[in-house]
Amino acid sequence: MSLTPIEQFAELVKKTENPIILLPTYPGKDALASAFALGDFLKKIGKTPTIAGHELSSHVGEVAFLEQSHTILDSLSGTHDFVLAFNTKYNKILDMKSSQEGDEFRISITPERGSIDPRDFSFIPAQFKYDAAFVIGASDKEALGKLYEDNPDIFYEIPIVDIDNKPDNENFGQINMVDLTASSVGEILFEAFSAVSGKAIDTTIAEALLAAIIASTDSFQNKSTTPKSLQTASKLIELGADREKIVVALYKTQPFHLLKLWGRLMSNLKWEESLGLAYVSVGIEDFVQSRSTMADLPLILDRIRSNFSSGDIFVVLYADIDNSVHAILKSSHPEQGTNLAKAIDGAEIHGDTVSFRLTVAEEASAEEALLATLRTALGKG
Repeated sequence: MSLTPIEQFAELVKKTENPIILLPTYPGKDALASAFALGDFLKKIGKTPTIAGHELSSHVGEVAFLEQSHTILDSLSGTHDFVLAFNTKYNKILDMKSSQEGDEFRISITPERGSIDPRDFSFIPAQFKYDAAFVIGASDKEALGKLYEDNPDIFYEIPIVDIDNKPDNENFGQINMVDLTASSVGEILFEAFSAVSGKAIDTTIAEALLAAIIASTDSFQNKSTTPKSLQTASKLIELGADREKIVVALYKTQPFHLLKLWGRLMSNLKWEESLGLAYVSVGIEDFVQSRSTMADLPLILDRIRSNFSSGDIFVVLYADIDNSVHAILKSSHPEQGTNLAKAIDGAEIHGDTVSFRLTVAEEASAEEALLATLRTALGKG
């Protein structure tokens, strides 16, 4: 009888010693908190985990209230060791030293007697530094961005566990813990942790899991909330997770004007499936009523991106004082944002944000102009 994905997860966790937890380029708070929960759990049962993601250190502040005693990597390097072996049966080594000479790295060996026979040397490629990878909140390998582009071999050298709850997940792992009915990755991990060792779920782990669920369900207010979400949250609170602390950290500590603007825009957010696009228009009344400004729009885009992790492109439209229509755009994939900036006339790129002016034809809306512009830029026109 074949094992379920969670049973396979439990078996792999028992065997792994140096696992790596991988996050997408733009991880939502659910994925971030879940990664910390998994890292804490693995440490609790005697493993040595590492958490990695492209420019991940710039995102961990979004869950700064969680305990973060983890090794965080923005890129992967030094993932392989290579062994230069020397047979000392007939000639022992007395000393060895290394030096960098220009572009050459040299190893100097002092034998016990005479010269060294080259036949006594062998070159041994060692195993990958990590022995298992847990990918959290990524629909596909490409969502890892440069982490995958620079290290594609990782998906062929060690077991991959794909942990996600998005419907567009490509099930790219050897173990696919993809549950479309789960409210969050945190909910999936709670079940997995319980299958391995429920006693290992301490207050720190419970708090990270509850933070993941609260972030994904907007504090149990959006449609992804299920009876199981509430049951899991109740169990985590019994284990010591502080719900009020998490809610305050995730929501109430943000500027009030930003929350007001976010609330006004969420009711008008639109989704274009063919482009993987979530977009919204903001009017002067939205700025006036929320007491916010155009400078707040990149932060709103970040919130949209973190709450709609299945999307690829996120756009806010606004009209300037001369009635011209402008767009600011962010993408889940850095290279896509760069390519769009190149493909759209007059577009400018600042960090991960692309801004451009829309040409709106007569009797057309700004939203229609946006869709037409993006279809052309993406070659889907």
